[in-house]
Amino acid sequence: MNKVKSTIIEGKLKGKTFEFTDRTTCIIGRHLDCYPKLPDDADHNTISRYHCLLDINPPDIRVRDFGSKNGTYVNNKKIGQREANQTPEEAAKIKFPEYDLKRGDELKLSKTIFQVSIEIEKKIATTWKPDPIENSNKFNFFNFLQNLLKRAQTEENLSNLKEYEIIEKIGEGGFSEVFLARNKQTGEKVALKMLLPQVAANDYAVQSFLREAENTKALNHPNIVQLRDTGYDQGTFFFTLEYCNGGTVEDLMQQRGGKLNIEEAFNIIYQVLDALIYAHHADIPNIKQADGSIKQGQGLVHRDIKPANIFLVKSQGKNIVKLADYGLSKAFDLAGLSGQTMTGNKAGTPLFMCRQQVLNFKYVQPEVDIWATAATLYYMLTGYFPRDLNNKDPFLAILQDSPVSIRQRNVNIPDGLANIIDLALQDNPELHFKEAETFKQALINNL
Repeated sequence: MNKVKSTIIEGKLKGKTFEFTDRTTCIIGRHLDCYPKLPDDADHNTISRYHCLLDINPPDIRVRDFGSKNGTYVNNKKIGQREANQTPEEAAKIKFPEYDLKRGDELKLSKTIFQVSIEIEKKIATTWKPDPIENSNKFNFFNFLQNLLKRAQTEENLSNLKEYEIIEKIGEGGFSEVFLARNKQTGEKVALKMLLPQVAANDYAVQSFLREAENTKALNHPNIVQLRDTGYDQGTFFFTLEYCNGGTVEDLMQQRGGKLNIEEAFNIIYQVLDALIYAHHADIPNIKQADGSIKQGQGLVHRDIKPANIFLVKSQGKNIVKLADYGLSKAFDLAGLSGQTMTGNKAGTPLFMCRQQVLNFKYVQPEVDIWATAATLYYMLTGYFPRDLNNKDPFLAILQDSPVSIRQRNVNIPDGLANIIDLALQDNPELHFKEAETFKQALINNL
């Protein structure tokens, strides 16, 4: 498996090593919440209590400075420092300095120096190996898909595709495209998504992804998007999914002028909570244990609930909610295949994250999904995120700031309901609601 190590080579904690084999984040600083935590003494008083964030997706590791007064240095150079070829305007756009660390780099915070070590597992052999960063825009997903469909008629490993015909393209991203397809036998419409990895795949990553996909296929609930099939061929993953014809909650909010009324918002959130009540207790075939072994377990944590991951199916004039992304980009990301981090281009995700998830991403409990659901409800009713950012790093805002009371955003929300939402969004020192069912009942009792 891919592995990232960070060893302290200078400072009071010299010799201490931190090892990471899974997708995670950690905060470096003097606060008790930090890991690695540096001494809170006179020798380290130039290090902020929350100094910087390590965003780790082995073999990738990125450091993000939190605007610390004395800065974060890589190989004796302050990250975010204006480059010689940068204009003042370009430099000013870098609000939250980041740096992608490489093997052998030295990360310096005052008198403490970490050295980075990266181990990469042997890559699996493929007959087609594009450089995704250089060639993703040139890659023709449609032609590749058409070739797959032709080959599916004769090749056993592609047999799950042979029953589909393509109708049209319905979505795209930097490294993926989504096609509307029809099952020729049943007539059912599905979404077929193709993903081009940003990093060369390795066997551990592929197997991790496929395991997560199998877990997702085990989820069978009317409010969870059903994953039909998955496959991997020549460096490209593809999925077939239940098709949702109503778009996302984010789309619906835009149609409604930026927010939803209480009745519409609650109809959606109740269905999301029903999905969580089921998923948090469902029998799951392949859960990775702390020792690395794989056993049957119970319950899946979503980790990324937000309006863009809540889809709608229009049926008889009603919206049926379908919670998405249990086994797609989440599994792809956790398996280390996406090359993406939560910072950078994905900085929108922390807007629906509680502090427990930032501090302990790898070992989060189902309660983080409840917080994110409450944050989504807050957003639907107000059009605002729970925390004020005020040009502040969103990760640092999570660690330092409390959510704004919802009635400060929308005075028309009844007091009892507002109190429950505010209570659900408390995340310091701990989260109030531990079970989705308890939160749902509290909402019903106070509506």
